[in-house]
Amino acid sequence: MHARKILRLSGPDTRDFLQGLITNDINKIDQGLTYAALLTPQGKYLADFFLAADGDAVLLDADAEQAEALMKRLTMYRLRAKVEIAPTDLGVTRGTGAAPEGALADPRHAALGWRLIGAETGEDDSDWTGLHVAHCIPQSGIELGPDSYILEAGFEALNGVDFRKGCYVGQEITARMKHKTEMRKGLRRVDITGAAPIGSAITAAGKPVGILYSQAHGQAIAYLRFDRAKGDMQAETAQLHWTP
Repeated sequence: MHARKILRLSGPDTRDFLQGLITNDINKIDQGLTYAALLTPQGKYLADFFLAADGDAVLLDADAEQAEALMKRLTMYRLRAKVEIAPTDLGVTRGTGAAPEGALADPRHAALGWRLIGAETGEDDSDWTGLHVAHCIPQSGIELGPDSYILEAGFEALNGVDFRKGCYVGQEITARMKHKTEMRKGLRRVDITGAAPIGSAITAAGKPVGILYSQAHGQAIAYLRFDRAKGDMQAETAQLHWTP
């Protein structure tokens, strides 16, 4: 598991503050763990994270490599809002078997089991990369980067975006992609023979088609340009095939 960092947001304006920033409805934390992202005003991905209620406060479970920049961005947006944003010493454990007390279901997909924010850090011996590939679930720092649009990355299927909640940073572009344009590119699971480094260019008939990412058990996650992703495709010495 990528190292995680838990932030605590507290204060009377916490929920209103987050509601105006994140892609999902903050009030879903009353029902369980909530997955969301923070975007640029241009609708590009900055960070993805989980949110959990902690009394009147909110715990934010982020990739450790994104946490410092995320804290700075949240602090920049805070202005006069009565919100305190602080790092914690909490950790995250996760697994796919029987859930311990206090664990919450991973909201992205049932196959990803549960997550527990607490004193410990770790994960069981589930084939995590295989699960992510099998269900085309992107990971920060791999499939999700600064050029990503969350709808191309499958956030709607991952329960990471709410189209009824109202305005948030990057909402206008995200809504336009949902309602006014046909998706021409995006992450898809492909069949792969062989292997190639993450980030390898995918070509078909000598033309660029996309980028290869995580791979497991003869399958891979790839970012594809759909109109070109036909027939035999290559990524270095690996052979790829996608069935729309």
